[in-house]
Amino acid sequence: MLKTPTPAQHELEMVTLEELVPKDHLLRKIDAAVDFEFIRAKVAHLYCADNGRPALDPVVMFKLLFIGYLFGVRSERQLMREVQVNVAYRWFARFRLTDRVPDASTFSQNRRRRYTDTTVYQEIFDEIVRQAMGHGMVDGRVLYTDSTHLKANANKNKYDVVKVAQTPSAYLAELDAAVDADRVAHGKKPLPRDDGDGGAPGGKPEEKDIKRSRTDPDSGYMVRDDKPRGFFYLDHRTVDAKHAIITDTHVTPASVHDSQPYLERLDRQRECFGFAVQAVGLDAGYFIPAVCKGLEDRQIAGVMGYRTPNHKPGTFYKRQYEYDRYRNEYVCPAGQALPYSTTNRSGYREYKSDPSICRSCAMRTQCTNSANAVKVVTRHVWEWAKERVDARRLTEWGKRLYARRKETVERSFADAKQLHGHRYARMRGLRRVAEQCLLAAAAQNIKKIALLLARMRALLRHFCSPRAPMRRLVAHFSTPSGRFGCRRPKIRFA
Repeated sequence: MLKTPTPAQHELEMVTLEELVPKDHLLRKIDAAVDFEFIRAKVAHLYCADNGRPALDPVVMFKLLFIGYLFGVRSERQLMREVQVNVAYRWFARFRLTDRVPDASTFSQNRRRRYTDTTVYQEIFDEIVRQAMGHGMVDGRVLYTDSTHLKANANKNKYDVVKVAQTPSAYLAELDAAVDADRVAHGKKPLPRDDGDGGAPGGKPEEKDIKRSRTDPDSGYMVRDDKPRGFFYLDHRTVDAKHAIITDTHVTPASVHDSQPYLERLDRQRECFGFAVQAVGLDAGYFIPAVCKGLEDRQIAGVMGYRTPNHKPGTFYKRQYEYDRYRNEYVCPAGQALPYSTTNRSGYREYKSDPSICRSCAMRTQCTNSANAVKVVTRHVWEWAKERVDARRLTEWGKRLYARRKETVERSFADAKQLHGHRYARMRGLRRVAEQCLLAAAAQNIKKIALLLARMRALLRHFCSPRAPMRRLVAHFSTPSGRFGCRRPKIRFA
């Protein structure tokens, strides 16, 4: 029977925030697992102790920011509306029911005036990682790295085409030395270079045309297979294999290749956290000679994906040309030798065929269509490192290690996009997007630490309970009638 509710007046009730927040709420688990007091010491030098108006407690401010990333609140203005009505958020920030919440401009003004050009966000992220290490959730032996794109707050149709000087590769100096050493070993002179551009002497630095956004000039125009085109940022993220704790995040424009910042970020983690990295899992985008050689030099076992190279139908694959390392030459499918010719500036040795033989070869159309009937096969000076990494991929151990990418770094990105608002850049500019990625990664780590510790405590309570099945089983086997309590019969020999 449906009844019309009688009008009721608001009653005066005696309640506390502690009673209103559920015992199993995520913020309760975070409050019990993570210590945020270190933030106050990290930012103390940015505040004045005896002058000015009272500032919002920095611990409270960053707690509020973490709430926004933990629950996917899209903006700081919306976050303050949520804190106004959500008792769990108030409890976590140590606000009373009648306390006035900060204005949304408090965050933007602190970001603009106080935290600009500081490393506060990076230091907070690093300290959260160290707390995870203190709980035994990170060991740094196996790391997985990948990148994902964040759509910049910019219209892809509003841009200017500008010429910019090409930035030399981070590995250029080492590659130049390797090329010169290889040429000298083959009886050739080192290549002349100009320190200004790394190319031909006397030449101008190479330039290229790029699309620069008028709205967010720091973003990069992304053109990749099976990816949307437009202005994006890339979040290069590394996670530990043990519990998928994020150990590093680095932001670049989307026009930067994944492999460019990799070795530098890997060295930073080894130095900052003291990781003894033994193996890394990477996708095919990192499978370049410089990264493979860098890992081999650091005695780190790299396992990388393989991308099928572009191939013209009806022609031979490069793998069909066998390399003879003792004679330093390639042998074509027809049995002709392709001896060493030179080493170019890009670090590739060139092996060329004899045109007098190729002109009359029955397989010429499958080999080369060049007018001078010369087949050129290239081999990088660091090809040995790529071969070692590729061989490791085919082992059973390598297959198991690479298969865990989907449940570590790829799962981390999936959670970030689905639950923590990581599809879009909330602000403009490389520095501010980097702050967003650091806070989002720190929030994911905080959540992971809290849930893992809560699970461990639940298991301990279960097994320590007098009614726990394992406890009863151990007690049974510890009795004289149980197996563990039985005396072993004596064996007598005749």
